[in-house]
Amino acid sequence: MKKRIFSLFLIICLLLSPVISVNAYEITTFEVPCQAAALYSIDTKEIIYSKNLDQKVYPASMVQLMAAVVVLENCTDLENTEVEMTQSAYNNILGTGAAVMHLKVGEKLKCKDALAAMLISSAGDAIYAICEKFGGSIEGFVDMMNKKAGELGLSGTHYTNPIGLHDAENYTTVRDIIKLAEYAINKYPIFSELTGKSRYSVEPTNMSDKRTLVTTNLMVDSSTNYFYSYCTGTKTGFTDEAGRCLTATAQYKGYKYLAVLMNCPSVDGKRSEFITAKEMFRWVFNNFEYKAVLDTTVPVAEIKVRLSMDYDYVSLYPESQLTSILPKDADSSTVIVRPKLDKESVKAPIKRGDVLGTAEVVYAETVIGTVNLVAGNDINSNGLLVFFDFFRIIFTSLAFKIILGLLIVAALLFAGYVYAVNFAGKKKVRKVKYIPYDEEKERLQAEKRKKQREKDGRPELKFYDDERF
Repeated sequence: MKKRIFSLFLIICLLLSPVISVNAYEITTFEVPCQAAALYSIDTKEIIYSKNLDQKVYPASMVQLMAAVVVLENCTDLENTEVEMTQSAYNNILGTGAAVMHLKVGEKLKCKDALAAMLISSAGDAIYAICEKFGGSIEGFVDMMNKKAGELGLSGTHYTNPIGLHDAENYTTVRDIIKLAEYAINKYPIFSELTGKSRYSVEPTNMSDKRTLVTTNLMVDSSTNYFYSYCTGTKTGFTDEAGRCLTATAQYKGYKYLAVLMNCPSVDGKRSEFITAKEMFRWVFNNFEYKAVLDTTVPVAEIKVRLSMDYDYVSLYPESQLTSILPKDADSSTVIVRPKLDKESVKAPIKRGDVLGTAEVVYAETVIGTVNLVAGNDINSNGLLVFFDFFRIIFTSLAFKIILGLLIVAALLFAGYVYAVNFAGKKKVRKVKYIPYDEEKERLQAEKRKKQREKDGRPELKFYDDERF
């Protein structure tokens, strides 16, 4: 009962937690002798360990992870849908060197059995029969695989065949394998059910008796030295060029992990992919645990509030609790929270729960998660402050400045027009020099003119004293 409650608690926490991906830890207690590898928490979606995460690798028969997904997406009734081994499928498998379950031309079997043959023993003849059933041809089915890879965002993956025969253009990455395996595990329970079996009985067909399939994943086979009791699946792969490859899941005390190892060598004649995967699982189970690193009841920052008479600041809280896989001896004081606010200040009104920023959670100098920061309480705005802020916005806005500039230009143009109409067409008035009036000088000139008239015999002017008139 306690285990169920703990599992339910973890599910709730994880649904509220953000998707994160980190590579914070190194394995120092043993070697990981493969080309590329990763250890991934299915629960918290954290990469606990990685090596050459995005390097191109050849998947060998692990391409059948995608082939299985395509089948599951296109077959709604595994029990009652049949696939048939055709002559063309039979001809295509001949000479490839792929593992087979010895299907005969015309033999029919349940789609579920064909899927099991694919995932458990990498039976190439069953795969080609599946291809013709759901893709019309091998090429058509490969197109479906590549389309699904695009939908899942597997940017480092490309398929050229559904079996895993070596081809330079048939490649993937550890990161993409994690995405693909997690998708299959979470969406289709039958996927984990089949890959977790060490033996599988294929029902009699129209042409063969009952068959028993034997797994290639020796970690789920208790008859081998590589058996690991906590391993729950999934798939192996091998070609000379790809080396030994393994995707495996394990679960212990509510913790679920996915290990991916690519191009593993044989060490002293032993299968290093199984040995290393077991060591990786033991390492993470023994040294790591869930830790709540953010509490939604504890504020981590505050931001200035405008347009309120009651509050100057509002406290910001994590929107959700952040649970991370951390070393068991990790001190919570070494977890650092780095708030990143959207603005220096916010305007009221503010509603509790409004997202006003984010916070990065850092452990060992690595970001282990990011959460939204939300307002911790409601804050009302003040009407008078809102009124003045409205006009402040108007008067400081770019639109207002543009309109004001246009009005000034229009006013200047109008003033110029008025001046041109009223003044530019008038003649200039001649300026006359002003001469001050001198009465004595005028009297002397008048007497002089009078004497001149008497001398000349001209009559005296009776009404005007100036001969100019």
